[in-house]
Amino acid sequence: MSENNDLERKLSEMLTEGEMEQGDRKAQEIREISPKYEIRIQTTLDPIVEETLRYRKIGRELDNRYDKYLDQAEKSTNLGSGSTTKGDKA
Repeated sequence: MSENNDLERKLSEMLTEGEMEQGDRKAQEIREISPKYEIRIQTTLDPIVEETLRYRKIGRELDNRYDKYLDQAEKSTNLGSGSTTKGDKA
């Protein structure tokens, strides 16, 4: 038991003695500040739509959960570049 007490005492001394490093603390605070500006990149292809169309070429989707999303994406962008939203061959 005394060995555990000695280890705890040594650990406590190591943690309480000495000065705190202020440089690391300031750098950490700067990293944690949320950015003022947000960078957004507009793409021509929606990765969700592209992946869904690829999967639908492989197999049939049972619950059609992405139909609404595909219809909405088709309305917002012109998806008619040779493929249809249902994954059928045109």
